[in-house]
Amino acid sequence: MDEMNDGANPRHSRADIATGNASLYLQQLCKHFAHKLDVEFDKQVGSVRFSIGHCKLLAQDGWLRLCLDAPDSDALQQLQEVVERHLVRFAFREHLSIEWRRDFPVRDSR
Repeated sequence: MDEMNDGANPRHSRADIATGNASLYLQQLCKHFAHKLDVEFDKQVGSVRFSIGHCKLLAQDGWLRLCLDAPDSDALQQLQEVVERHLVRFAFREHLSIEWRRDFPVRDSR
């Protein structure tokens, strides 16, 4: 667990990814994770509940936003790696630039 964070304050991160296929990737990620996890989604908004945290997805014209929250920094790092690895696999035809920025609180967009 993160020494600076005892789990009482969740950790957050966000990535805004430029892509013309945002809705497609959102749906692919959500459908894939829905085989084992609690998932809700439509063409523009998605929500995936992992055992280690939560991922919200938002697809807009030209970009995909991923917002993550987890109980500590270690779980957040693991969640970032899982989501990024799956996104890169689905987006193998294009080179995505994925840069995570930490400490952005996840807000309910539904």
